[in-house]
Amino acid sequence: MNIYLFELGMYKKSIVIWSIAISFWIIFYLMFFPMIAGDEAAFDIIMEEFPEEFLAAFGMNSDLPMSSILGYFGLTFGMAQIPIAIQAANYGFGTLSIEERELTADFLLTKPITRRKIIVSKFFAALTGLTIVNACIWVSSILAIYLFKDGQTVDLGKVFILLSSITLFQLFFLSVGMAISVSVKKVGSVLSFSMGLSFGLYILNSLNSIFSSGFLGIFSPYTHFNPTYILVEGSYDIVYTLISVIIITISLTMSYFLYLKRNIHSL
Repeated sequence: MNIYLFELGMYKKSIVIWSIAISFWIIFYLMFFPMIAGDEAAFDIIMEEFPEEFLAAFGMNSDLPMSSILGYFGLTFGMAQIPIAIQAANYGFGTLSIEERELTADFLLTKPITRRKIIVSKFFAALTGLTIVNACIWVSSILAIYLFKDGQTVDLGKVFILLSSITLFQLFFLSVGMAISVSVKKVGSVLSFSMGLSFGLYILNSLNSIFSSGFLGIFSPYTHFNPTYILVEGSYDIVYTLISVIIITISLTMSYFLYLKRNIHSL
């Protein structure tokens, strides 16, 4: 419990910053929706001028027009997935590599605690931090939708399903980040690794949309939890969701056993 509380305390500043930043992002973007909805015809004409490939790359769909509150929220949420991914990946790459990077492994590993307790405590501390940010995103999203829906009817059921995907989305980047961090010799810059993973998989999702290649989507959680698909269908894509769960399970299992056997560098 001491390790869990200590690690969670280390995340306090990060939790506050990410909660405010992502919540502000969502509220700020939705503030512009009444202006778009007020001139729906003109906006739809502008959107028709863009190539289908361009619209697909940004998750736009003719079944969910931008002039509808759900369509606009889907685009906003799709962009918010990037900072959500970066935060989760940051925690994933940093939580197990910090002792080696800051040369405090000797101090930690000579204490009367097992590596099992260390990795489990660190994982749940990171997950708790992500869950707090997740809760803030829920509140800010629902609040912003109600404040700026411009009199439109909102299917909250679909919104709740989309928001519930955040947990698995965060777990994907957290677990993959942990697995990579214990697989490489040293994580020199956590931000470089997390940005590379987050934007790399986002680009992969965009290419998957542009070329309509289901194969590329297998590897990207942005495809697994595509906001437009969820808001149109009112459900997850079962196959993609199962793929995410499998990747998360493999990554966490891999992280656990590799950390137990890892030759941790210190002073």
